[in-house]
Amino acid sequence: MGGSAVEREGNYAIQANQAKAHFLSYDQERLKRKLNLRMDERWLYTALFGVPYRIHRETASIERYRNGLWQDANSFEEVMTLLDLVCDSREDRRPSGEWKSMQSFGLQFHRSLLEDVVDPWAERFAGNPAGFAGACEALGGTPLKQGDAAYAIEVFDGLRVGIQLWIGDEEFPSRLKIMWDSNALQYLRYETMYFAKSLLLRLLLENMTGA
Repeated sequence: MGGSAVEREGNYAIQANQAKAHFLSYDQERLKRKLNLRMDERWLYTALFGVPYRIHRETASIERYRNGLWQDANSFEEVMTLLDLVCDSREDRRPSGEWKSMQSFGLQFHRSLLEDVVDPWAERFAGNPAGFAGACEALGGTPLKQGDAAYAIEVFDGLRVGIQLWIGDEEFPSRLKIMWDSNALQYLRYETMYFAKSLLLRLLLENMTGA
């Protein structure tokens, strides 16, 4: 079992390094124009889930701005999500304003990755709904009507994701439902949605009070 974990970490590192090499192969002036971003001699500046990020132009190392400081942001989820959005979002991308469930973007065999029968994240958020709401608002979320607590949060350049928390009872477990703008694939690949979801959950936890 230990060997498989080491192998998985190695695969993550390989994929992240490939994504960085992909970024470095691009014309960065073109990326700047495509996304209307700020750029200086060293960094390309953008945002993800309402958080300021910057990408080093020579190494593709990523940092995010938190608590008044630029901090390392080279986690697998951040690298894969941000660089996919920056590099491969379409020139003609635009949000539709219509929601589509996350699992409906993927194949049937992927659905077990997306909605577990007992979701530990849903249980954690359901135990602190006020903290969950505050964390969504800290990421710039705006309330949605569905669910016991639900918010739309901007992912990148107008693309929004909806997160709905349903608090369980004696019969049904708590659950989270993830919704994406129906034009999401103009911005990122289906596989990247899974990385983005993992990153969103981590950012929410970081911003929760009483977590």
